[in-house]
Amino acid sequence: MFEISNETLRLIKRAYRGKEHLKLTVGYLRDNHSVIKIFNENGELHSPEKYQYEIGSITKTFTASLLSKYVFEKKMSINDSIQKYIEGVKGEDYYPTLLRLATHSSGYSASLPLNKREYSGLFLDLIIGGGNLNKNNPLHMDFNNMKMLIEKNKLKEMDYSWKYSNFGISLIGYGLGIVSGSGYWDTMNDFLHNELGLSDTYLGTSNNNLHGYDRKNNDCGNWKWNKENLISPAGAISSTADDLLKYAKINIYEDKPYLSLCHKKHGNGTKKYDMGLGWWLLKNNNNVILHGGGTGCFSSFLGIDKEKKVASVVLANYRLGRNDDEKIGISLLESLQKSVISK
Repeated sequence: MFEISNETLRLIKRAYRGKEHLKLTVGYLRDNHSVIKIFNENGELHSPEKYQYEIGSITKTFTASLLSKYVFEKKMSINDSIQKYIEGVKGEDYYPTLLRLATHSSGYSASLPLNKREYSGLFLDLIIGGGNLNKNNPLHMDFNNMKMLIEKNKLKEMDYSWKYSNFGISLIGYGLGIVSGSGYWDTMNDFLHNELGLSDTYLGTSNNNLHGYDRKNNDCGNWKWNKENLISPAGAISSTADDLLKYAKINIYEDKPYLSLCHKKHGNGTKKYDMGLGWWLLKNNNNVILHGGGTGCFSSFLGIDKEKKVASVVLANYRLGRNDDEKIGISLLESLQKSVISK
């Protein structure tokens, strides 16, 4: 029987200390069985409730998954220029390919669609907590703004060094919506529910969502998203630990054959990670795929070892410091990997 390690429990305790309204969900998949544990500031809760969280940038893996489906069906090519899908963009300039957008090698700056001042303010707010940015979604882009930014930011036809880009993934999402004819929002919700079978996963937030809290234990509510916000493909999905572990299982067994395209190395990432489509791949073991996420007052992590067939998920309705969500998730994943080796 698998037990969460003392090191993982130490990290969990550090994460929940002093957070009055915390619902920290930690889950794992092993032997095709899912286990979910929930913690508050006093320790483990024995609750059957499925809590709904903003999962932030884990959304990017869903956007990439839908892209892989359309590539598999020959509706799109990863070597297409994004210009092909954005009406009215000037024809004489170079615009990045879907592949470069999906691997964060397009050359777009990390701050887009915000300007440097807005981006610095958002980053500072997420570090210190509090402020209006936690209560209002600062990430918004309409079509005119998107078109202006893509034309204004001149790029060369080359693989740039890795630079994390919400803007780049959002352009992919817009293209998916154009190809489907229904827009990204409706197309992705259909993909989540009818293709992947994730009934508690959807774009935006609802009355079922947990509220987020800042470091001073103030209620931040939820970031608001809508169909008109073209940044949605980069971070608008809400989900539960149960659904994310179902999603992990779909990826492990590649129940949808097109997902294999997401899991292959397509580019260089950071010192620790290579890039699949949307997913980060562990450099010394590309069978390990993972992604983290965060909105104003939420943290999330999903890690999967396809070879060992194990996965870990961490969800919190606080913006955890010290990358605690990732540290908990990786510690748990490493324990799961060792347990498979030793059994």
